[in-house]
Formats: sequence, C-alpha cells, structure tokens
Amino acid sequence: MHSRRNFIRQATLLGLGTGIGIRELKAMTASPAAKNMGIQLFTFFSSIDQDLVGTLQKIKAAGYTEIESAFSRKGGFYGLKASEFKKLLEDMGLSWKSHHVMGAPFKMPANAKPPVDADGKPISIPPMRNLRDNYLEIVEEVGAVSLPYLVCASIPIETESEVKEAVGILGKTGEAAKKAGVTFAYHNHDAEFRTVGSLIPYDYFLGQLPADIKMELDLAWCIKGGTDPVSLFDKHPGRFPLWHVKDLDKEGKIVPVGKGTIDFKRLFAASGKSGMKHFFVEHDFPADAEASIKESSRYIQSMM
Repeated sequence: MHSRRNFIRQATLLGLGTGIGIRELKAMTASPAAKNMGIQLFTFFSSIDQDLVGTLQKIKAAGYTEIESAFSRKGGFYGLKASEFKKLLEDMGLSWKSHHVMGAPFKMPANAKPPVDADGKPISIPPMRNLRDNYLEIVEEVGAVSLPYLVCASIPIETESEVKEAVGILGKTGEAAKKAGVTFAYHNHDAEFRTVGSLIPYDYFLGQLPADIKMELDLAWCIKGGTDPVSLFDKHPGRFPLWHVKDLDKEGKIVPVGKGTIDFKRLFAASGKSGMKHFFVEHDFPADAEASIKESSRYIQSMM
C-alpha cells in the first residue's frame, strides 16, 4: 500500500506536466484481471472465415471474453457489417473492444512466404481497405457502433520518408477517430525499434504523434526489436492502453504464452504504469490455433 501511495503521489506530479488527469492515474495503477482476457482474431486467420461462429465458441470456451478483430478475406467484419458483428459477439457473451486495419495498401514483405489455409494451401489475399486511402470511411464505420479502439496494424517504414509519411497518415486518422469518439492506436512489429535512416521509427512516432494517439504494444515484437517494454512504460506512462501478448522461444519463434522465454510476470507487474486496459493474446499462424489459445489461457490464469 505504501509503494502504491508513493507511485500515485509521484505520478500526480508527473501528470501536472503531461496533462494526465487523476482519473487516468488511478486507472494506471489498476491490475488487469484474467477474467477479461482478450484474443486477437488474427490467430485464427487461416480458418475463421470458414466458421466464424464455431471459432468464437472455441474462443469463449477457452476463457476469453474480449475480442480484437482483424482483416477478413470475406471483407467487412468476417463477412458481416460492423453492427451485425457487434450483435453476434454480444449475443455470445463476448465484448468487441478493438479492430485492426492496415495503414497503407498491403504488400508481402520481401522473401516472405504466403500464408496458408487450414489445408495448407496458399491463401489469396484480396484488396484491403487501409488508412492512407480509406481512413474516413473506416473511422465512420467503427464510430457508428461505438467501438472503443481502432488500431493501425502495420504501415510501411522501410525508409525515412516512409516513416515521416506514416506520421501524417496516423495523425489525420487520430484526429478523425477522436471526433468519432474512438481511441486510435498504433501496433508495432520489431522493425519499429531498429534504425531507419537517422530515425528509430517507434521513438519518432511517440515524439511526433499527439498523446491522445495511443500505442498497442506488442510485447514480443518489442523485445525481439531489442527494447525492454518496461523502459517504454517508464518513459511514456499511460501511453499503452492495449497490449498484444505472445511468447517467443530461444530461436525467436512464436509459441503459446508461458512456453517461451518472456517474463510476463515482470511485464504484467508494470501494467499499471503502462496504462494497460485490455490485452489480447495473439499467435501468428499457429499449427493449431485452438490448442495454442488454450495453453496461453491456462498460463495467464495461473499467473494472475
């Protein structure tokens, strides 16, 4: 209790200089509950479009209650309108918290293998809406259903000019989202923490974008990029209301949470400082998505 009091007192002094209010500071000291575990539906990218309801049933049975949606090959929200998708989740006792969207037209990374479906066949990826070309349409759509968060999943940052262009795209989306009552955030991979020209993209984003544009910190990619998440929380308290939770083995391969090398107890102990309100388990292209989320769920519940 004494340390918590000290933190609030120190954070209040910090808040006077950063615009952080007392209510937000109190939220920053709260600990997340395992009962509010979230899932990023990209974990089921290879199969969800074949059986949306069945996939959501598996997710709920594994103990997850909060949903972050992603790109669907059927378009829209897994073939549904935003209002239809929201109602489906509510009818199933699930809560839609966030949606991922590309920052610019999608292109496969150099030397990357195309994703495969449940039968091991390459997936053809149709055109996707993106923030560069469709930000007003996307913001209006999620704002109409009062979705709490809209997240840029990825944006080109291979050159210094792309990094600077990204700030413009993210900034105008953030403005539109704020007007629509939606919090806009940026999701990282590992490349954001490596030098591009004279910039480190993640540091540049944090410095150039207004504080009301938040960050969804992918803990594993951050660590793989060579940055300690807790150091970011220390420098930018309250900026990280969303987390992606995935684990990495010694070779850097994604594994179920608790089966790899990441010290999640240490990271979750700093969740209050980060401002984290929701976290989403994610496993990119797992061999068995259902088995993976079950293992992750068991570990997180035991940890908390």
